[in-house]
Amino acid sequence: MQYRTFKKINEKTSLLGMGCMRLPIDSNDTVKEEETIRIIRDAIDGGVNYVDTAFMYHNGQSEKILGKALKDGYREKILLADKMPIWFAKDEDGMRTIFEKQMTRLDTDCIDMYLIHNVDRGVWKRVQKLNLIPYLEELKAAGRIRHIGFSFHDSYDFFLEVLDAYDWDFCQIQLNFMDKNHQAGVKGLKAAAERGLGVVIMEPLKGGRITDAVPPTVQKIWDEAPIKRTPAEWAFKWLANMPEVTVMLSGMNAESQLQENMKTLSDEHVADLTQEEKDLIDRVSDEYNRLIKYSCTGCNYCMPCPQKLDIPRILRYFNDWNIYEQNPSTKLEYTTWIPAGRHASDCIGCKACEEKCPQHLPISQAMKEAAEAMGV
Repeated sequence: MQYRTFKKINEKTSLLGMGCMRLPIDSNDTVKEEETIRIIRDAIDGGVNYVDTAFMYHNGQSEKILGKALKDGYREKILLADKMPIWFAKDEDGMRTIFEKQMTRLDTDCIDMYLIHNVDRGVWKRVQKLNLIPYLEELKAAGRIRHIGFSFHDSYDFFLEVLDAYDWDFCQIQLNFMDKNHQAGVKGLKAAAERGLGVVIMEPLKGGRITDAVPPTVQKIWDEAPIKRTPAEWAFKWLANMPEVTVMLSGMNAESQLQENMKTLSDEHVADLTQEEKDLIDRVSDEYNRLIKYSCTGCNYCMPCPQKLDIPRILRYFNDWNIYEQNPSTKLEYTTWIPAGRHASDCIGCKACEEKCPQHLPISQAMKEAAEAMGV
């Protein structure tokens, strides 16, 4: 495994981090506990030493099962990352209750890397209103958390504002070769590094969109590469090529994904890219962004929908409709697998989802367009 260092806090981390937002689940959306524990422990045994979770992941199952996975000596081998969802707290007592619940779920006495979750302009106002940062400093002084950071979903300009608002230990941003100019983007990565912060990368594979069924026009470009690699390899190498990247989180929900990613990020040449290869990745990025109508990562923050619509699934079908040249099979799958009463046409435009979407997508408009495309 290749390693880098959070320079400001002198913490050594594996370049590959284990993200616990997309764990293996059964048909009832219940996390498969034994399989999850095995994957997490195999990751740690393979050299991964950064493991990330959050309060709402899998409706709290993520923290609980991670706590179990870190028994038997595994807790001491990693940097444990968790986050404060301040929007769930009605007042200062509420945020304290959330933290204590996290500690109970994880069954630990200290969280190494503690972040303010999903910072945007609205969340930041609540951070200030509830005096969250002084509370985090209190927790740090008591030894209950070790390092203070934030995860971010807003504009580059606002990212700079947040960066300079506090003496952060580290930060976390969304970045992949399709989103290089989205939100904080590459410019934000470099700005954080210039301030001495280590940077955790989320969505390096764009929620699996980069590795799932590859559009024909994209595959045609990949095929031009002199050295053949999987889309995941290209995505990780693109990020590893930037020394400002400290660790990349991947939500690996299968042993095969874990083994492939560990192999890629254990290569001592993972950060090497020729100019020809960089140009090829840029062409792939441009083609994806031309094809994808709505850049959903499938994070499920928009859920639950008051109308019980599976918003990420509908957007996935709509994007596939555009990516794969309006293939009739896409419409057939949509009408077959999306239940009556929960189609895009059933959206009432309440926009509750848009308030929670980290990508700030115009979901109600997307539902109208999807309904028109799919006919229901």
